[in-house]
Amino acid sequence: MGILAWIIIGLLAGAIAKALMPGKDPGGMLVTMLIGIVGGLLGGFLGKIMFGVESINGFFHLSTWIAAIVGSVIILALYRVFARRNHRHHGHGRHSHA
Repeated sequence: MGILAWIIIGLLAGAIAKALMPGKDPGGMLVTMLIGIVGGLLGGFLGKIMFGVESINGFFHLSTWIAAIVGSVIILALYRVFARRNHRHHGHGRHSHA
């Protein structure tokens, strides 16, 4: 698949992952696309490792979309865990001195 196909799949898979896991996330369309693209790669890798199948077959194959969405949900969950942890870490211990 070409880069344009990965961008489209990434944008849609990332948006679907955000719809499946509602909540406040920093970042806009670019972050959504990146989550989807990385999620698609992760989903394809996991599908190959766990089930011995080639998950990323092509743009119009259902397995491609399922792999991208599942991977995107995993990446979004990890992103939220690290973003929350990083936010808490930087939020504590700051005191204003007047």
